[in-house]
Amino acid sequence: MTALLVIVGLLVVAATAGSLAATYVMPRGNSLGLKLAFVVTRAVRLVVVTAARPLRDFPRKDAVLATIAPMALVGQLIMFLSLFMLGYAIALSPFASSFGAALELSASQVFSAGLAHLQVRGNGPLEVLAAVTGAIAIALQIGYLPAIYQAFNRREALVSLMESRSGVPAWGPELLIRHQLIAGFSSLGSLYRDWEGWSADLAESHVSYPILLFFRSPEPGYSFVLALLAVLDAAALQLSLLPSSTPSEARFCLRMGFTALRRIGATLGWQYDPDPKPEDDIQLTFEEFAYAADLLANAGIALERTPEDAWPHFRGWRVNYESLAYRPADRIVAPRAPWSGARGDLAPGVVMPDRPPHRLPGGKVIDAGRLRPPES
Repeated sequence: MTALLVIVGLLVVAATAGSLAATYVMPRGNSLGLKLAFVVTRAVRLVVVTAARPLRDFPRKDAVLATIAPMALVGQLIMFLSLFMLGYAIALSPFASSFGAALELSASQVFSAGLAHLQVRGNGPLEVLAAVTGAIAIALQIGYLPAIYQAFNRREALVSLMESRSGVPAWGPELLIRHQLIAGFSSLGSLYRDWEGWSADLAESHVSYPILLFFRSPEPGYSFVLALLAVLDAAALQLSLLPSSTPSEARFCLRMGFTALRRIGATLGWQYDPDPKPEDDIQLTFEEFAYAADLLANAGIALERTPEDAWPHFRGWRVNYESLAYRPADRIVAPRAPWSGARGDLAPGVVMPDRPPHRLPGGKVIDAGRLRPPES
């Protein structure tokens, strides 16, 4: 019986160590070892989102939701240490006067790295191993934090630039309009190239460290999901409405963008169609697309196709990434930007991106490419 309890306890320790390694040392997407960490993250998200639901002011809600990631990290560490404690308690129980005494001894070793000294006696080698295990678990998470914060900072660098490029919250048509306003269409190729590389980094970092999904941008109106969606929509709009003037980088950006979203979705266990047809339905309506096309035309962009002719091309691009972008936007409770899907935890309504006035000497203001007198 003693040998059996020791074996069972050490098996619990070994399984926990495997999950710990999969989370902090050798992250591999949707590996079995990450499931325990996912359970904690989902539980924390459920509690925090429920607590934030009554808040109507989005900045206040965003501040509450921003606690999901740090609380999940603490929760994961507590979970790993608790499972180690349980495993060692089972293994130590034959050597202690009772299971309660073994649990007390195990907790003192795992949580204090062996610094606490109790009168309870157990098995010396197992006590040392428990103390070492607790110390290693804590050290691994401390070493894990710089990696995820570096990935977070890399992600947010381009997201912050979107405030001037497409407004807050980010929106694809607004991105094209703002570039037209400053005669900057020639720079879109480099923008798409930058976001292609950004998407590749996003795929690698957020698949390796899924907790990054819940690290929110420092400003309430920012969101990496909305920023990526805006860039993908801008590329799809340009390819469908202005095919001859669209840089080749737009296609590469689109491909890498929806590939990154697919990899993140697969890591989280989300189902999606890996080979959608261009004629498949999307949630965005033709009326919404036509409205955006009118905005582009009113901004002075010479469209090469009518909205009716361009719609099948745009839909053929968007079907690759729409649902994959809508789901994380809802999952992390991103701001209600246009063309970003529904939010189960936000009040209905869409927040349009803000556009600062472009003022000229003489009191004139440029708005969407048209001059108008200043408002009285």
